[in-house]
Amino acid sequence: MTSSVFGKEYADRYDTFYRDKNYDGECHLIEEVFRRYARQPVGAILDLGCGTGNHAIPLARQGYRVTGVDRSPEMIAQAKAKLQSQASPFQYQPHFLEGDVCSLDLDHKFDAVIMMFAVLGYQLTNDNLSDAFRTIRRHLRQGGLFVFDIWYGPAVLAIQPVDKMREIPTADGKIIRMASGTLDLRHHLCEVHYRLLQTVGDRIVSDSNETHYMRYFFPMELEHMLSCNDMKLESLTAFPDLEKPADETTWNALGIGTAI
Repeated sequence: MTSSVFGKEYADRYDTFYRDKNYDGECHLIEEVFRRYARQPVGAILDLGCGTGNHAIPLARQGYRVTGVDRSPEMIAQAKAKLQSQASPFQYQPHFLEGDVCSLDLDHKFDAVIMMFAVLGYQLTNDNLSDAFRTIRRHLRQGGLFVFDIWYGPAVLAIQPVDKMREIPTADGKIIRMASGTLDLRHHLCEVHYRLLQTVGDRIVSDSNETHYMRYFFPMELEHMLSCNDMKLESLTAFPDLEKPADETTWNALGIGTAI
Protein backbone atom coordinates (compact mmCIF):
# COMPACT_ATOMS: atom_id res chain seq x y z
CA MET A 1 0.00 0.00 0.00
CA THR A 2 1.05 3.65 -0.41
CA SER A 3 0.59 5.94 2.58
CA SER A 4 -0.55 9.54 2.48
CA VAL A 5 2.34 11.78 3.49
CA PHE A 6 1.51 13.62 6.72
CA GLY A 7 -1.59 11.48 7.20
CA LYS A 8 -2.59 9.58 10.34
CA GLU A 9 -0.20 6.67 9.81
CA TYR A 10 2.76 9.02 9.36
CA ALA A 11 1.69 11.24 12.29
CA ASP A 12 1.29 8.23 14.60
CA ARG A 13 4.84 7.10 13.81
CA TYR A 14 6.46 10.52 13.60
CA ASP A 15 7.80 10.78 17.13
CA THR A 16 9.01 7.19 16.99
CA PHE A 17 10.99 7.92 13.83
CA TYR A 18 12.58 11.04 15.26
CA ARG A 19 12.86 10.30 18.97
CA ASP A 20 16.67 10.59 18.75
CA LYS A 21 16.51 14.05 17.16
CA ASN A 22 17.90 16.68 19.52
CA TYR A 23 14.93 19.02 19.66
CA ASP A 24 16.04 20.60 22.94
CA GLY A 25 19.43 21.37 21.41
CA GLU A 26 17.74 22.91 18.38
CA CYS A 27 15.58 25.08 20.64
CA HIS A 28 18.72 26.28 22.44
CA LEU A 29 20.18 27.05 18.99
CA ILE A 30 17.10 29.09 18.09
CA GLU A 31 17.45 31.03 21.34
CA GLU A 32 21.11 31.69 20.53
CA VAL A 33 20.02 33.06 17.15
CA PHE A 34 17.63 35.37 18.98
CA ARG A 35 20.43 36.57 21.26
CA ARG A 36 22.76 37.28 18.35
CA TYR A 37 20.44 38.71 15.74
CA ALA A 38 17.25 40.08 17.32
CA ARG A 39 17.04 43.86 17.35
CA GLN A 40 14.35 43.75 20.04
CA PRO A 41 13.48 41.08 22.63
CA VAL A 42 11.69 38.07 21.15
CA GLY A 43 8.44 37.23 22.90
CA ALA A 44 6.01 35.90 20.29
CA ILE A 45 7.00 33.08 17.90
CA LEU A 46 5.12 31.62 14.93
CA ASP A 47 6.19 28.02 14.24
CA LEU A 48 5.21 27.19 10.65
CA GLY A 49 5.11 23.47 9.91
CA CYS A 50 5.16 22.74 13.63
CA GLY A 51 4.52 19.01 13.26
CA THR A 52 3.83 17.37 16.61
CA GLY A 53 5.07 20.37 18.60
CA ASN A 54 8.63 19.28 19.31
CA HIS A 55 9.99 22.82 18.94
CA ALA A 56 6.89 24.75 19.99
CA ILE A 57 6.43 23.07 23.37
CA PRO A 58 10.04 23.42 24.61
CA LEU A 59 10.12 27.06 23.45
CA ALA A 60 6.86 27.71 25.30
CA ARG A 61 8.47 26.13 28.36
CA GLN A 62 11.14 28.84 28.09
CA GLY A 63 8.47 31.54 28.36
CA TYR A 64 7.84 32.37 24.70
CA ARG A 65 4.31 32.89 23.37
CA VAL A 66 4.21 30.26 20.63
CA THR A 67 1.66 29.62 17.92
CA GLY A 68 2.22 26.40 15.99
CA VAL A 69 0.65 25.83 12.56
CA ASP A 70 0.67 22.68 10.44
CA ARG A 71 -1.32 21.64 7.39
CA SER A 72 -1.82 18.12 8.75
CA PRO A 73 -4.78 17.79 11.15
CA GLU A 74 -3.27 14.51 12.38
CA MET A 75 0.00 16.21 13.30
CA ILE A 76 -1.88 19.00 15.08
CA ALA A 77 -3.88 16.38 16.98
CA GLN A 78 -0.62 14.78 18.13
CA ALA A 79 0.73 18.17 19.22
CA LYS A 80 -2.40 18.95 21.23
CA ALA A 81 -2.33 15.50 22.87
CA LYS A 82 1.32 16.00 23.77
CA LEU A 83 0.50 19.39 25.24
CA GLN A 84 -2.28 17.89 27.39
CA SER A 85 0.17 15.32 28.75
CA GLN A 86 2.53 17.97 30.13
CA ALA A 87 2.84 17.68 33.89
CA SER A 88 3.23 21.35 34.84
CA PRO A 89 1.48 24.49 33.54
CA PHE A 90 3.02 26.99 31.13
CA GLN A 91 3.42 30.69 31.66
CA TYR A 92 2.04 31.02 28.12
CA GLN A 93 0.44 27.86 26.81
CA PRO A 94 1.27 27.25 23.13
CA HIS A 95 -1.56 27.26 20.62
CA PHE A 96 -1.78 24.78 17.74
CA LEU A 97 -3.74 25.49 14.58
CA GLU A 98 -4.34 23.70 11.30
CA GLY A 99 -3.29 25.89 8.38
CA ASP A 100 -1.39 26.08 5.10
CA VAL A 101 1.85 28.08 5.05
CA CYS A 102 0.97 29.23 1.53
CA SER A 103 -2.26 30.99 2.52
CA LEU A 104 -2.20 31.52 6.29
CA ASP A 105 -3.27 34.92 7.61
CA LEU A 106 -3.61 35.19 11.38
CA ASP A 107 -3.90 39.01 11.28
CA HIS A 108 -1.12 39.19 13.85
CA LYS A 109 2.59 40.09 13.85
CA PHE A 110 5.27 38.02 15.58
CA ASP A 111 8.79 38.76 16.76
CA ALA A 112 10.08 35.62 15.03
CA VAL A 113 8.90 33.04 12.51
CA ILE A 114 10.58 29.64 12.52
CA MET A 115 10.40 26.87 9.91
CA MET A 116 12.44 23.97 11.22
CA PHE A 117 13.19 20.45 10.00
CA ALA A 118 13.37 21.57 6.35
CA VAL A 119 9.71 22.65 6.20
CA LEU A 120 10.61 25.26 3.57
CA GLY A 121 11.72 22.41 1.32
CA TYR A 122 8.15 21.10 1.06
CA GLN A 123 7.29 24.15 -1.05
CA LEU A 124 8.03 22.38 -4.31
CA THR A 125 7.05 24.97 -6.92
CA ASN A 126 8.14 28.58 -7.29
CA ASP A 127 4.53 29.69 -6.81
CA ASN A 128 4.27 27.74 -3.53
CA LEU A 129 7.61 29.13 -2.38
CA SER A 130 6.60 32.70 -3.19
CA ASP A 131 3.32 32.25 -1.33
CA ALA A 132 5.15 30.83 1.71
CA PHE A 133 7.57 33.77 1.80
CA ARG A 134 4.65 36.19 1.62
CA THR A 135 3.06 34.38 4.57
CA ILE A 136 6.31 34.62 6.54
CA ARG A 137 6.69 38.35 5.90
CA ARG A 138 2.99 39.03 6.55
CA HIS A 139 3.42 37.67 10.08
CA LEU A 140 6.72 39.36 10.95
CA ARG A 141 6.99 42.75 12.54
CA GLN A 142 9.69 45.05 11.12
CA GLY A 143 13.04 43.84 12.39
CA GLY A 144 11.62 40.41 13.21
CA LEU A 145 13.61 37.25 12.56
CA PHE A 146 12.96 34.37 10.19
CA VAL A 147 14.86 31.23 11.28
CA PHE A 148 14.85 28.15 9.04
CA ASP A 149 16.84 25.10 8.04
CA ILE A 150 17.07 23.66 4.55
CA TRP A 151 18.77 21.08 2.38
CA TYR A 152 21.72 23.01 0.93
CA GLY A 153 21.93 22.63 -2.84
CA PRO A 154 25.72 22.64 -3.32
CA ALA A 155 26.08 19.85 -0.74
CA VAL A 156 23.17 17.80 -2.11
CA LEU A 157 24.78 17.84 -5.55
CA ALA A 158 28.25 17.06 -4.17
CA ILE A 159 27.25 14.30 -1.73
CA GLN A 160 24.28 12.78 -3.64
CA PRO A 161 21.52 10.72 -1.98
CA VAL A 162 22.45 7.24 -0.75
CA ASP A 163 20.35 4.24 0.24
CA LYS A 164 19.78 3.99 3.98
CA MET A 165 18.13 1.57 6.39
CA ARG A 166 17.21 2.15 10.02
CA GLU A 167 15.70 -0.16 12.62
CA ILE A 168 13.61 1.51 15.30
CA PRO A 169 12.70 -0.61 18.34
CA THR A 170 9.08 -0.56 19.49
CA ALA A 171 7.36 -2.04 22.54
CA ASP A 172 6.58 -5.33 20.81
CA GLY A 173 8.94 -5.42 17.83
CA LYS A 174 10.50 -2.87 15.52
CA ILE A 175 9.98 -0.63 12.53
CA ILE A 176 12.41 -1.00 9.63
CA ARG A 177 12.66 2.13 7.49
CA MET A 178 14.43 1.82 4.14
CA ALA A 179 15.08 4.97 2.11
CA SER A 180 16.40 5.66 -1.36
CA GLY A 181 16.58 8.98 -3.17
CA THR A 182 16.90 10.34 -6.69
CA LEU A 183 17.52 13.92 -7.80
CA ASP A 184 15.41 15.97 -10.19
CA LEU A 185 18.08 18.50 -11.21
CA ARG A 186 15.71 20.57 -13.34
CA HIS A 187 13.39 21.33 -10.42
CA HIS A 188 15.88 21.24 -7.50
CA LEU A 189 14.04 18.30 -5.93
CA CYS A 190 15.06 15.11 -4.20
CA GLU A 191 12.51 12.30 -4.51
CA VAL A 192 12.83 10.07 -1.45
CA HIS A 193 11.16 6.65 -1.44
CA TYR A 194 10.51 4.98 1.92
CA ARG A 195 9.52 1.42 2.61
CA LEU A 196 8.25 0.83 6.14
CA LEU A 197 8.07 -2.63 7.68
CA GLN A 198 6.56 -3.04 11.13
CA THR A 199 7.14 -6.26 13.02
CA VAL A 200 5.71 -7.85 16.13
CA GLY A 201 8.15 -10.47 17.28
CA ASP A 202 9.34 -12.17 14.10
CA ARG A 203 6.12 -11.43 12.18
CA ILE A 204 5.67 -8.58 9.69
CA VAL A 205 2.35 -6.89 10.47
CA SER A 206 2.61 -3.88 8.18
CA ASP A 207 4.39 -3.18 4.89
CA SER A 208 3.86 0.27 3.38
CA ASN A 209 5.51 2.73 1.01
CA GLU A 210 5.79 6.52 1.06
CA THR A 211 7.29 9.01 -1.37
CA HIS A 212 8.45 12.39 -0.11
CA TYR A 213 9.68 15.25 -2.28
CA MET A 214 12.13 17.74 -0.82
CA ARG A 215 13.38 20.91 -2.47
CA TYR A 216 16.99 21.97 -2.00
CA PHE A 217 18.15 25.58 -2.14
CA PHE A 218 21.03 27.76 -3.27
CA PRO A 219 22.26 31.00 -1.63
CA MET A 220 21.30 33.48 -4.35
CA GLU A 221 17.88 31.85 -4.68
CA LEU A 222 17.24 32.41 -0.98
CA GLU A 223 18.58 35.98 -1.09
CA HIS A 224 16.27 36.75 -4.02
CA MET A 225 13.15 35.29 -2.38
CA LEU A 226 13.86 37.12 0.86
CA SER A 227 14.60 40.40 -0.91
CA CYS A 228 11.37 40.18 -2.94
CA ASN A 229 9.50 40.01 0.36
CA ASP A 230 11.29 42.81 2.21
CA MET A 231 13.64 40.55 4.11
CA LYS A 232 17.41 40.25 4.21
CA LEU A 233 19.54 37.11 4.50
CA GLU A 234 21.73 37.66 7.55
CA SER A 235 23.47 34.28 7.76
CA LEU A 236 23.65 30.87 6.08
CA THR A 237 25.68 28.37 8.07
CA ALA A 238 26.13 24.64 8.54
CA PHE A 239 23.29 23.28 10.67
CA PRO A 240 23.55 23.42 13.69
CA ASP A 241 26.86 25.37 13.72
CA LEU A 242 26.44 29.15 13.74
CA GLU A 243 30.17 29.65 13.10
CA LYS A 244 30.74 27.46 10.02
CA PRO A 245 29.57 28.83 6.64
CA ALA A 246 27.46 26.41 4.64
CA ASP A 247 29.50 24.63 1.97
CA GLU A 248 29.49 21.54 -0.26
CA THR A 249 30.02 19.28 2.78
CA THR A 250 27.01 20.52 4.78
CA TRP A 251 23.78 18.87 3.60
CA ASN A 252 21.72 20.83 6.15
CA ALA A 253 22.07 24.58 6.46
CA LEU A 254 20.63 27.12 8.89
CA GLY A 255 19.32 30.37 7.47
CA ILE A 256 18.54 33.60 9.31
CA GLY A 257 16.58 36.42 7.76
CA THR A 258 15.46 39.82 9.02
CA ALA A 259 12.30 41.70 8.05
CA ILE A 260 13.22 45.18 6.76
